Amino acid sequence: MQTFWMRNLFDPATAEELRQRIGSLGSVSPRLWGKMNAAQAVAHCSLGLEWAVGDVVPPRMFIGRIIGTIIKPFVLGDDKPMRPNSPTSPTLIVQDERDLAFEQQRLCSLIDRFTAGGPRAFTTRPHSFFGNLTPDEWAILMYKHLDHHLRQFSA
Repeated sequence: MQTFWMRNLFDPATAEELRQRIGSLGSVSPRLWGKMNAAQAVAHCSLGLEWAVGDVVPPRMFIGRIIGTIIKPFVLGDDKPMRPNSPTSPTLIVQDERDLAFEQQRLCSLIDRFTAGGPRAFTTRPHSFFGNLTPDEWAILMYKHLDHHLRQFSA
């Protein structure tokens, strides 16, 4: 089996690139898909990172218990970006108005914490949809999730 390096949030250069892209977002950045504005999407990404570091323990999704482990290799097995309008957990939906500058700072702080913490700083709780994830799988998923929402706003 051939292995290759995948972009992930453990890589400091990748984390720096993401911070730069986050900083390029403006409150009027047009979205290419979805319903959230830029501030809501950034807050949404922070909520996902809070799952990864164990600050928040999400409930397991019923559908995830059935198909999450089947879909996991398709999402985490290559460098393909996540599809536009991919479904999300209801607990990650942000509908209230947010302050973009505050949310950008919050997300960048979580990225720094994630990257600095390394593999030992992760939750051992299962992801709400995919189930148990290794630290490397969390790092790949968090990169893909952040990239997905930054692409949503052409950042």
